[in-house]
Amino acid sequence: MDGYVIMTMPVHRYVSLWDFNGSTTGELSFKAGDRFQAVEKTGDWWLVDRINAIGGKTGERGYVPMNYLAEEGTVEEQQWFFGELSRTEAIKLLMKDGNTTGSFLVRQSEKQDFVYALSVRINDTVKHFKILRDSVGDYHLNTSSFFPNLNKLIDHYHEKPVMKGLMLTKPCLKDEPTATDLNRLPLDEWERPREEFVLGNKLGSGNFAQVYEGYWKGRVKFKVAIKTIKQDMTNREIFQKETAFLKTLRHRNLLFLYAVCSIGDPYYIVTELLTKGDLLHFLRDGEGNELNLDGLLDIAGQVTDGMHYLEAKNCIHRDLAARNVLIGQNNICKIADFGLARIIPDDSYMSHSKELPYKWTAPEALEFGRFTLKSDVWSFGVLLHEIMSRGIIPYPGIPNSELLQYLKKGKRLSIPENCSEKIYKVMLECWNANPHKRPTFGELKITIDNLANYEPSEESPKPIKPKGFMAMLKRNAH
Repeated sequence: MDGYVIMTMPVHRYVSLWDFNGSTTGELSFKAGDRFQAVEKTGDWWLVDRINAIGGKTGERGYVPMNYLAEEGTVEEQQWFFGELSRTEAIKLLMKDGNTTGSFLVRQSEKQDFVYALSVRINDTVKHFKILRDSVGDYHLNTSSFFPNLNKLIDHYHEKPVMKGLMLTKPCLKDEPTATDLNRLPLDEWERPREEFVLGNKLGSGNFAQVYEGYWKGRVKFKVAIKTIKQDMTNREIFQKETAFLKTLRHRNLLFLYAVCSIGDPYYIVTELLTKGDLLHFLRDGEGNELNLDGLLDIAGQVTDGMHYLEAKNCIHRDLAARNVLIGQNNICKIADFGLARIIPDDSYMSHSKELPYKWTAPEALEFGRFTLKSDVWSFGVLLHEIMSRGIIPYPGIPNSELLQYLKKGKRLSIPENCSEKIYKVMLECWNANPHKRPTFGELKITIDNLANYEPSEESPKPIKPKGFMAMLKRNAH
């Protein structure tokens, strides 16, 4: 073999964080601490070999829910690491019984200026701190103490206060995930027979579809939502093509699609069922009516996260509004109907259609039927107004027939009561008459997050650490 270099692929091993009892053929039961090597990582259920067993036989192969596993040797193994989590979710978790002052968690951030956030309970509130990273890769909360990894940072603040009177004590209690929240269907089994579904209570109706609570017989042990679309609204080829595209969209702030049925009338789209209903009713009559500014901004931020993902996929929503955002446990937000505009023929969305959501639609779409990602940004501005006004109907007293002229005169929605000028400025930027001058969802994502409140760390200041090459020289000198 002289002259040849044998390349070996890195082996990724995973450890289970909870016990799991497999309930169907092919599923592998395991105990917390079992270790696995992935054979096939597709979708939400991975085919694995057990390589170290606490509760079973070594060498067994089977399917396991991927959200029960963490990659060995990574931060995901830590009890205090919660992955992608919104501020509101972090607050709700930390305020649960069993957590006390000093209970904490680290959550992932997709923001521009920091990668992780540290959320800590103090009495009856939660403080949030940005975990920053410098040019040589060290983590810090301030310019006083730097750490080569998150473990060292957390260890440090167990012994030193993160702010006056607040030290880290124990990790936030972590809820076991639900394996039935995952979908084992590969794309080629996305089409399912109508007989597998049972319609239950009607949840709502729109211009193009009805939504029912339902069950998926023999597949899942929990309720699902079933959207029915009349066959004459679209042809089967378009329905199959577009829903297959939607199946590939995966983001925590998009409604998860499980399956479709395109044989028979009406067509079915089967999705996850969110228990708290739509954002509009949540803001008017539900828990959302009691949310503080931080909670309202968190909802807006989750919507921008989901829309930024759709923007990257060049997927236009066309009907972004509070009624089309659903709320789940811990106030996680999921954008719904993000593909309906792709399934329903375009002429149903033209400006002459009585079905058009006038008060959420950009002027160029009202006048010329011109829908783009930037017309979605206009709609987000109206949705942000709904959030800050807690569900007030836009443009009260102005009929649809007069709205376009009203907007062309440069008039806009007025600032909601108790809304800051900074937040209203974001709305006005979304409502720029020139679509090209409106922000992108990526920019909105950063803007909304910068409006949220993060605490400064109050550790005693020391000289600022030198950066770059000089920092490495100083470190190597020790």
